[in-house]
Amino acid sequence: MLALASDHGGFELKNEIKKYLDEKGIEYRDFGCYTAESCDYPDMAKLACDAVVSGECEKALLFCGTGIGISMAANKVKGIRAAACSDYFSAKYTRAHNDANALCLGGRVVGPGLAVELVDVFLNTPFEGGRHQKRIDKVMALEK
Repeated sequence: MLALASDHGGFELKNEIKKYLDEKGIEYRDFGCYTAESCDYPDMAKLACDAVVSGECEKALLFCGTGIGISMAANKVKGIRAAACSDYFSAKYTRAHNDANALCLGGRVVGPGLAVELVDVFLNTPFEGGRHQKRIDKVMALEK
């Protein structure tokens, strides 16, 4: 189960990704927003990230205008490792090397075709562990 959330700037891109997830039969929960009316990305990020931290959802897909604001908010939630990505390499290696559990995309930066590719590689790339695990442990220790 994936957690999805957006502000108004990422609302349309989130809806495009929902179509893709529906086609693939991938389950998700949409934590909002539900219209294109202005709302605040920290509120939306918190709802989706809390679902990841609690174990209700495995990963989060988060959307705002640039992907940056919502990633900053998401990374304030203890246990979240969010990355704003706009290229394939970053989306792949944020999973493989950083064990990211939230992908953040910008509705005003990434088009729907590329967004689908980024989501696909993010969801299908496993964490490599090994030498990367000690670094993840150090990142997570920063929360203490």
